[in-house]
Amino acid sequence: MLKIENNARSATRAALGAIGLAALLAASAAPAQAKVLAKVNGVEITEEDVKLATDDLGPGIPRQLEGKARDSYVLDFLIDEQLVVQKAQADKLAETPEFAKKLAYLRDKALMETLLGNVAKAATTDAAIKQTYDEAAKNQKSETEYHAHHLLVPTEEEAKKALARIKSGEDFGKVADEVSKDPGSKGGDLGWFTKDRMVPEFGDAAAKLQPGQLSEPVKSQFGWHIIKLDETRPKTFPPLDQIKDQVARYVVQKAQSELVIKLRDSAKVERADSPPAAAGAEKSDEKKK
Repeated sequence: MLKIENNARSATRAALGAIGLAALLAASAAPAQAKVLAKVNGVEITEEDVKLATDDLGPGIPRQLEGKARDSYVLDFLIDEQLVVQKAQADKLAETPEFAKKLAYLRDKALMETLLGNVAKAATTDAAIKQTYDEAAKNQKSETEYHAHHLLVPTEEEAKKALARIKSGEDFGKVADEVSKDPGSKGGDLGWFTKDRMVPEFGDAAAKLQPGQLSEPVKSQFGWHIIKLDETRPKTFPPLDQIKDQVARYVVQKAQSELVIKLRDSAKVERADSPPAAAGAEKSDEKKK
């Protein structure tokens, strides 16, 4: 039987799953100088507890709460949690086999997350982020970006009528606002895009135009388009400061994935089931047939 003392708050939190994995990490004693913010039937809740819970709850905390309001929200959560924890202890839920299994699972998961967290910290150096960014920028293929307006109507006849109005001198944006069935482009303005972002018929037609030129009616799966190409420019790679977070996430994912692959390669893994075949392997088998 698993015994949990009254002052072992972190273990009982795991039983509830309210704070989850991060609560297990609270098993280490809080520093002696940690400020006590509340007591629930004699059990202390400290600043360290609030910090831990804030990190763990993350997106679960209402976004509009900041500063003291955020801390107060988390403290209220911990007070309510401790009340439920104490009731669970009184009901001896911590002594059940189910709890022991759950605690073991959460411990393993917490260890995994701690190790992967350490890998993430070690991987995300400024040098690694810069190197990854430079490699991506170097490998970016040369592309053209197009800035265009368009209008979309259900039939070719309607498209021809709209084209005639524009050719006669009417403003493209005015005609688009009146007849276009595309609500996502005010005045028909599509902003900047690369050819591959559009359906093939549209992208091909836009790429054949010169700045200022109008297309003939173009049919796509959405209907009939009239396209006016405004200007073109070479696609540039965004500066590092704009995408640094994305690059850092990629660096972390790569480092963590490499670790897991390395561990798998050096381990003896025995499965009772048959793991799904890789897509490449399936295609290879089909060719052999």
